[in-house]
Amino acid sequence: MRRSIVSRLSPMLAATLLIPATAAAQGAAKPQDPARLARSPKVKAALDYAKANEAKTMQEQVELCQIPAPPFKEQARAAEFKRRLEALGLKNVRIDAVGNVIAERPGAGPGPTVLIEGHLDTVFPEGTDVTVKKEGNRLLGPGIGDDCRGLAVVLSAARAIQAAGVQTRGTILFVGDVGEEGLGDLRGTKHLFNEELKGKIDYFISVDGTGLGLTKDGVGSNRYEVTFKGPGGHSYGAFGMPNPIHALGRAIAKISDFQVPKQPKVTFNVGVISGGTSVNSIPFEGKMLVDMRSPDPRALAEIDAKFKKAVQDALAEENARWDSPVKLTVEIKPVGVRPAGQQPADAPIVTTGLAAAKVLGFTPHVGASSTDANVPIALGLPGVTIDGGGKGSGAHSLGESFEATEDSYLGPQWAILYVLSLAGVK
Repeated sequence: MRRSIVSRLSPMLAATLLIPATAAAQGAAKPQDPARLARSPKVKAALDYAKANEAKTMQEQVELCQIPAPPFKEQARAAEFKRRLEALGLKNVRIDAVGNVIAERPGAGPGPTVLIEGHLDTVFPEGTDVTVKKEGNRLLGPGIGDDCRGLAVVLSAARAIQAAGVQTRGTILFVGDVGEEGLGDLRGTKHLFNEELKGKIDYFISVDGTGLGLTKDGVGSNRYEVTFKGPGGHSYGAFGMPNPIHALGRAIAKISDFQVPKQPKVTFNVGVISGGTSVNSIPFEGKMLVDMRSPDPRALAEIDAKFKKAVQDALAEENARWDSPVKLTVEIKPVGVRPAGQQPADAPIVTTGLAAAKVLGFTPHVGASSTDANVPIALGLPGVTIDGGGKGSGAHSLGESFEATEDSYLGPQWAILYVLSLAGVK
């Protein structure tokens, strides 16, 4: 019922709506106690296996990272990720319609279905040198932490659980998804929840980046391409007509003066501007890309409305400025919607993750971010993003690095214990 209501709303409003937990989410089996599970011989064997094989996890991290996966062109990395999941003996390994790699480890039942994923794509354009270099304990290469580490942790968790022969009640899905970065707009995870695995995912974990943090709330973002248009003309001969770039400047000035709350946090940014052909030509268009974010759906909707009014006011002011029959028009085109959402601190998926971390001897920072977990959180389904261990720096830069700390194996161990606690062990 809730989904049918949302489907009748505008895409932008539906994406920013915080939907109460579905019956399926509320009815998911209660997670098992991580502390008790960790004493189980087979679970302990899986954790020990991950620690002993951290060097292999890092090697896979490097090997996957040296396969280019630019935005919307993740196919080569996806094919290799699929091959590695198949080699582990997982079932029904496939690539879906949008490029996600999915592998199944069936449970003995009854139990919930738990999905754990890392994202295949990077922010780096086609042609980027993705060679990984080693300097002491540091690995340097574009995407080495975000999210080659996540992919390697997913493989490590699958390998360890398989090697230890752990029998779970629920099914575990190991996934490499597409479109997490930039204008990919979370298309891979949206497809999983809306099409490929609709109604079949009880718990969702994304492994993204480095460190040992837990993201429980989704920072939503609305992204637009705004284009002011006119006929253009000679800067001297046609002087007196409205100018698309002048209108663009008016809009940017208005946006830059927005006053936003600190709590809930709201941000805005004009990230790219373009237009014009020469210094002595009135341009025929002026264009900008705008990004607005907040973990609070209502706050995001409010800044979105202010932004649209600012653009329309800028258009009206530029047209009114000149005594000319020529009038500008504007197009506001959505280019990305990451739904916002929040979960209670005592949600079972959150408390289970913290309990699993405590068993392993660390306390993760809990916060909000913009990740694949936005999708289930906004749907009212249990979802989190966790870090993959180790120490990273320079994410989204050519100088990105990953450092193998003494306890980097905690990333894979956390993923293993977390997933098993949610899926249940027989």
